[in-house]
Amino acid sequence: MLDTSAFDLRRYIQGNTHNLGVWITLFALIIFGLLRYENFGGTYNVSSFLNYNAMFIVISVGMCFVIMAGGIDLSVGSVAAFTSVIAAYLSPYGIQVALPGAVLAGIAFGALNGFFIVVMRIPPFIATLATMLGAKGGALVISGAQTISIDWSSNFTKLGLELAFGVLPWTIVITAFVVVLFWIILEKTSLGRTVLAIGGGEDASAMMGLNVRRAKMFVYVLSGGCAGMAGVFLASGFGAGQPLEGIGWELTAIASVVVGGTLLTGGMGSITATVAGALLLGLVFNILNFENGRGVISLSAYWQMIIRGAFLFFVIVFQSRVANSGKRGTH
Repeated sequence: MLDTSAFDLRRYIQGNTHNLGVWITLFALIIFGLLRYENFGGTYNVSSFLNYNAMFIVISVGMCFVIMAGGIDLSVGSVAAFTSVIAAYLSPYGIQVALPGAVLAGIAFGALNGFFIVVMRIPPFIATLATMLGAKGGALVISGAQTISIDWSSNFTKLGLELAFGVLPWTIVITAFVVVLFWIILEKTSLGRTVLAIGGGEDASAMMGLNVRRAKMFVYVLSGGCAGMAGVFLASGFGAGQPLEGIGWELTAIASVVVGGTLLTGGMGSITATVAGALLLGLVFNILNFENGRGVISLSAYWQMIIRGAFLFFVIVFQSRVANSGKRGTH
């Protein structure tokens, strides 16, 4: 009899070679950290690592949808900074006001991006560059270029300090919910298939009768909402709205998406692999911090950025080799 389970597994691996590299590298780094550092797998390190990187995971999965549709969103970092200030100002009214208020502010920026790109037909790079500058300037204006402390007497502090169900930080629980929801949208709905079709060919998608304008508007609104959520995490985690934060976050999000195997030209991507890409980039910093703590080497933040960039290049090259070998295996 034909071993269908082995056949299905082999076919699945061959169909996902574009994002296999990120999983191999992520697991290799985790094993390396567990073997080398005493407290690497401890509750405190794991919890603080996931808590800090939750905001990067959220903006990365939003960026994944944009890139899969053949676009780009340079505004996410500045929007996160803007919405962190909004969340801080709204924190006296509690999390029930501050969280949706900040997310809605992010959605407003995403809708503005969508209007520029879909209605006015401005190239995504130019449109989101404009909103990036607008959001950054807006954050500095409304905050007076100062950090805005959250109200520590309100329940907004629960988001950054308390554990959900006594197990995990709320930021991790919310991020997991967002990831699962976005995976369902991409894999199980016609909207997700439309996003991929647009990235593969916008004109062809329109000729097929797909609602291209609605799908493109959706991905930018989604990205803006994710940036708004990241701003909430930022304010709750640091205890203040941070108008000067968010610089380079768009590059981190794009890098996470690319490392996860999503094509910059659109038409193909994976939410789970994007999460793995974001975790991988964060894990590099985590390991370098542990290495500094051992006293064997002492790397400044600038050298860590150089090493992170070199590691990113290595992963992308490795991923490309794995994908090419997978393609040869199918012929």
